[in-house]
Amino acid sequence: MAVNASAVKELREKTGAGMLDCKKALEEANGDLQKASELLREKGLAAAANKAGRAATEGVVESYIHAGGRIGVLVEVNCETDFVAKTDQFRDFVRDIAMQIAAANPRYVRREEVPQEDLEKEKEILKAQALNEGKPANIVEKMVEGRMGKYYEEFCLMEQSFIKDPDKTVSALLNEKISTIGENISIRRFVRYELGEGLEKKQDNFVEEVMSQAKL
Repeated sequence: MAVNASAVKELREKTGAGMLDCKKALEEANGDLQKASELLREKGLAAAANKAGRAATEGVVESYIHAGGRIGVLVEVNCETDFVAKTDQFRDFVRDIAMQIAAANPRYVRREEVPQEDLEKEKEILKAQALNEGKPANIVEKMVEGRMGKYYEEFCLMEQSFIKDPDKTVSALLNEKISTIGENISIRRFVRYELGEGLEKKQDNFVEEVMSQAKL
């Protein structure tokens, strides 16, 4: 079916996809904006998967210092070309990732990086908790696996909820950027410093502080 320019423009603003892709998606969805948006997202995820094997050796190392110098983050994010590394869209994404690390305090980029020793220790703790709750031994293992998902969501950057849009994970955000920018992008590594880390001090809500500083 034919689609009007205003619908294409609205879909483009909503998804960030190209005009032609928006037009095709609307035609395929018979003008349904919601369905067209879902189609673009599906295609974007597929495109991201196709680009995942491509070398990403350019990029930037971004720094983020929380107000007053209490938290500092360095993160390396790679892309395929120096041209993309210099674009505002890529740099805004990298800064968002640095802010995410400052606010959410992940320990690893992805779950594959968690040391086996740490995994076994966490599973033993979760198993003991389940048994102490009086759960039958035959379902404890399944409970432990389910609760390990929460562990990954808390400590692995890619599985955390994005601080600016909790309805999506950092992994989903990354795939969206890969689709929009058109290059493979990889969050390679990061380091996070917190003033007085390891010392006894009052607990603060750093998510709220970081968001407030960014005026979000």
